[in-house]
Amino acid sequence: MSLKFLVLAFFCSIYGISAYAQENNHTLWYNKPAEKWTDALPIGNGRLGAMIYAGVENDHIQFNEETLWTGTPRDYNRKGSSKYLSEIRKLLFEGKQKEAEDLAQREFMGLKSETGNRAIWVNDMRNGKGIKGNPALPLYDDKLWKTIKVPAYEGWETVGLANIDGAVWFRTTFNVPANWAGKDLVLDLNKIFDQDFTYINGELVGNTDGTDSRKYAISSKLIKPGKNLIAVQVLNYSDRGGIGGYKDVKKPIGIYPAGSTVEEGISLVKTWKYKIQDQNPPLAAQYQASYQPFGDLNLQFFPKTTAINHYKRSLDLSTAISKTTYTLNGINYTREYFASQPNQVIVIHLTANQSGAITFNAELSSLHQNSSVRILGNNTISLSVQVKGGVLRGESRLTAIVKKGSVKVLNNKISINKADEVTLYLTAGTNFVNAQDVSGNPALASTKALAALTGKSYTEIKKNHIQEYQKYYNTFKVDFGRSENESLSTDERLAKFSTSNDPAFAALYMQYGRYLLISSSRPGTQPANLQGIWNDLLTPPWGSKYTTNINLEMNYWPAEILNLSDLNEPLFNKIKGLSKTGTETAKEYYNARGWVLHHNTDLWNGTAPINASNHGIWVTGGAWLSEHLWEHYQFSQDRSFLETEAYPLMKRSAQFFEDFLVKDPKTGWLISTPSNSPENGGLVVGPTMDHQIIRSLFKNCIAAAEILKVDENFRKSLEEKVKNIAPNQIGQYGQLQEWLKDQDDTTNKHRHVSHLWGVYPGNDITWDGDAKMMNAAKQSLIYRGDDATGWSLAWKINFWARFKDGDHAMKLVKMLMKPANRGAGSYVNLFDAHPPFQIDGNFGGAAGIAEMIVQSHQGYIDILPALPTEIPHGNISGLLARGGFELDLSWDNGKLTSLNIKSVTGKKCKIKYQNQAIEFNTKAGESYKLNGNLK
Repeated sequence: MSLKFLVLAFFCSIYGISAYAQENNHTLWYNKPAEKWTDALPIGNGRLGAMIYAGVENDHIQFNEETLWTGTPRDYNRKGSSKYLSEIRKLLFEGKQKEAEDLAQREFMGLKSETGNRAIWVNDMRNGKGIKGNPALPLYDDKLWKTIKVPAYEGWETVGLANIDGAVWFRTTFNVPANWAGKDLVLDLNKIFDQDFTYINGELVGNTDGTDSRKYAISSKLIKPGKNLIAVQVLNYSDRGGIGGYKDVKKPIGIYPAGSTVEEGISLVKTWKYKIQDQNPPLAAQYQASYQPFGDLNLQFFPKTTAINHYKRSLDLSTAISKTTYTLNGINYTREYFASQPNQVIVIHLTANQSGAITFNAELSSLHQNSSVRILGNNTISLSVQVKGGVLRGESRLTAIVKKGSVKVLNNKISINKADEVTLYLTAGTNFVNAQDVSGNPALASTKALAALTGKSYTEIKKNHIQEYQKYYNTFKVDFGRSENESLSTDERLAKFSTSNDPAFAALYMQYGRYLLISSSRPGTQPANLQGIWNDLLTPPWGSKYTTNINLEMNYWPAEILNLSDLNEPLFNKIKGLSKTGTETAKEYYNARGWVLHHNTDLWNGTAPINASNHGIWVTGGAWLSEHLWEHYQFSQDRSFLETEAYPLMKRSAQFFEDFLVKDPKTGWLISTPSNSPENGGLVVGPTMDHQIIRSLFKNCIAAAEILKVDENFRKSLEEKVKNIAPNQIGQYGQLQEWLKDQDDTTNKHRHVSHLWGVYPGNDITWDGDAKMMNAAKQSLIYRGDDATGWSLAWKINFWARFKDGDHAMKLVKMLMKPANRGAGSYVNLFDAHPPFQIDGNFGGAAGIAEMIVQSHQGYIDILPALPTEIPHGNISGLLARGGFELDLSWDNGKLTSLNIKSVTGKKCKIKYQNQAIEFNTKAGESYKLNGNLK
């Protein structure tokens, strides 16, 4: 036995580390099945995504296809809105913000989709269409009604009515105490989504349409001793529905004597009876479309039992394969799941170590009301779906390949009996071709994928999947050392992370972020949306679309620095599409050249303002996305990309702002208006964030034009304007001002910290450029505080890294990676909790940890600029830096020990580490090794 082996064995025994524990640095694993969606493990190939629950008796696989959305190709722009622009600006310059917002709401917002006739439908529901008798009456027979938990602030979709919009009746009773006799009462239900008609003992006591609180006065004359009935007819038009109650679940809904409080009354937090009256409300008008779930695959295993041993479910990030293993009646069972990009299928492979041990039924279903399953053969079924009120249709197919045993289709289920081995292939596609064309065949993706599988073994398909995936994943490696928590399951490790020393878990989080981006943004697909590619709700939070005032951009923060540059392609293609629709929006709203994007977009590339004028009129979405184009050039030094793709889009974005910027009558500066500081402070003149982004866009265009030796007059025009754009300003509290005026509220803890864009992801404010302004930005962040939603925590990690305070950044890493118990943090599967789930926090957090290790935004590569004391040891390979460099580095006891730099394009390399700085010429393809003293 070698001395090296003995030393390693001693080290492992000291720290309680085994090969099994070390596996945890690229594996998520659990010792029980997923109970809810945010426990399940995600797989994806960029186009198809699935969530694996891994139950033993019932295995649920919820799946998505990236192009299944609501809506239709249409014009989102309100024609002629530009004629109101000068009046809106005039009102804002006069300090009449409310009047400006009111005018903008009437005349400057985008167009909603068409809506149905609500009045007719409401009248039908009020007259009892679709239900027998009158459920408001006390003697109504509701014995056969089902029950549901009330309230549900996130909507009845979360407590059992997942695919319901429409009219639903609720009934419950309460017993009146003797000392309430003769007293008027108050019924407090707070929020109901969207409209209610509420009855006490058959009498209508309240009707509200909208989000106002429901506190209904009940005359004592309506109340009788003993049992009384409450009946509520809820009309829900879209999004979440039902009796919502209070967001703070500690506060109950209830009924109580007037003059007292709900806490002193009778709680109505319990199960109520319910009956669906109608599921076809008129279509609700929407500004933009929503991403949709496709379907569900359920595997029902036989014989049913609870005698399970050695259960484990896992996700190996290094192979993108999820696995479930367990022992039942002495038989070891294994299931493997992955989403193959080469073969465009979701694969589920089931084996056992005993012949004839696999028996189960496989069933497809969907939340979409308009869906159906049909038989295509003795081993294949299909699921067809039609999005309600939209133009998109989808078709999915499930095929079973069985070794020994039998397979047949019964009752639209694939039934497999006593097989040795089973492979399931799940496919899906839609009729979406592009944002203007929906003429595709929804079955084509499935037929092509299944045809291509002919003659291929599971082993070959798995091998090809791993090879394709690893060409992305294996470009980067990270090791932050070992820890005693590595032997714990991921949920246990998450629970302990904030109070223990487990830097390896932060390394795992980086790789998980990379895994999620690879799985949701392959070349040729749509970009990762607000939830990546994973969604189980017909009305997902914020439509699970693309929010462009930070969230879409944050999704791609890891792409360059964490060596996933190719995964930008879907984003860049999206920018091209947005530049086309954005050209029309620029003309209609601002009578300007170029293109503009406001704070949200969707599958159909909407670019007009949406929602409300106090936050929806924000003009710099396109300019921020243009920063990603420039950053890709900065990292890659790809001149061809700059010339043919990036610069033309950047230039046209800059042309918009050439026309849009106006002179502030008080200061003479060029300012952005109307706009806002997302999503804080309403419609204003001169938000700081806009000026940082526009100034950066102009400077990037100037630099690009100089590199390409083009557009001299355009360069000169931008150079003049850059000098006159309103500068960053330090306010009365030593803070970086968020607005043109010095009006910051230091007690404001808003999740957006928009005016710090120039610190990160921009470089408008740097230590080398203006240390005083950098300190003012830091003061602003201190005032804002650490607590935040998930994605905001991720942004703040990057800020503190740029402020070179690694320990503060690490504090926020621990806040981001704590169990999400109705607040920010991480769910069991490490999905980021806003809450609810938003994937941007995963991506922003991964990028933020990288920013602690290397920064390159000031014209040189800064090594370990914000290394936290909790990561004293580490090795990273494959980290990218601007200038076209790839880095491998190691450190020990907080000190750099080695640095290897590969030059991709042969640019001059400038390195800074602590107080040392060097620069040297490089040759393309050559590597340069340095020690901890940069020698």
